[in-house]
Amino acid sequence: MITLPEYSRSYLALRNGQDKPEIWVALNGIIYDVSESRLWKNGKHYEHWAGQDLTDELKDAPHTETVFSKFKVVGKLV
Repeated sequence: MITLPEYSRSYLALRNGQDKPEIWVALNGIIYDVSESRLWKNGKHYEHWAGQDLTDELKDAPHTETVFSKFKVVGKLV
């Protein structure tokens, strides 16, 4: 079993695509690196901003959480 690194909400917030090159988002306690996605350029995807937990916002998205399976998991949100 792989143990994932744990990151706080404040650490996640720094990976918003504005101040650092990493663009991370969290969903259901898991943090994903979406840096390579053209849809997350500059840390924004439609009305969603990177560097935060998108769990509550996903219910309004036109896709399911399976879309995150193509992104690298970088850690757990604590």
